[in-house]
Amino acid sequence: MNTRINMYIPHKLREQIDLTARKSGVSKSSIVEAALMGHFSAEHGDIRDAMLIKRLDQMNRKMDVQARNFMVMSESLALFIRYYLTVMPRLKEEEKLAARDLGNERFEIFIEQIRKNLLHQSDFIHDVIEDIPRNGPDFYGFGPVTEEDMTPDLKKDVSNKKEGASDE
Repeated sequence: MNTRINMYIPHKLREQIDLTARKSGVSKSSIVEAALMGHFSAEHGDIRDAMLIKRLDQMNRKMDVQARNFMVMSESLALFIRYYLTVMPRLKEEEKLAARDLGNERFEIFIEQIRKNLLHQSDFIHDVIEDIPRNGPDFYGFGPVTEEDMTPDLKKDVSNKKEGASDE
């Protein structure tokens, strides 16, 4: 036996029920009954839970990739710092001011490159790998880097810096 209930629903929802009843040729009561059965059924909850679990699994995998990438970056930075501190010779007092100026200039170039990469959302690690001299001296060598050792993109960047041109 069915029980009659009175309730208030938004006007838009009432229009959707009316339209669905006309199109499908079923009663409004059966539409509401099916919606309520779906809402209260365990199967409906299981489907919703399965979708949430799937989404959480995807998020977990993405977080694992991010954690791995962060660990690679951290280890790379630590290795670079250790290498830099190991090979950097002590400076004489008269060389310190020139070295500080050169360091400030290089730091400004470094910050500008980070700004450009973030602005263009480029993948920096792949850019670095492409810029490593392929046929030149050892990457960590102490000799000067010539234009023959540079990739075309790096040559362009160096010539732009010399001419004072900008990429923007």
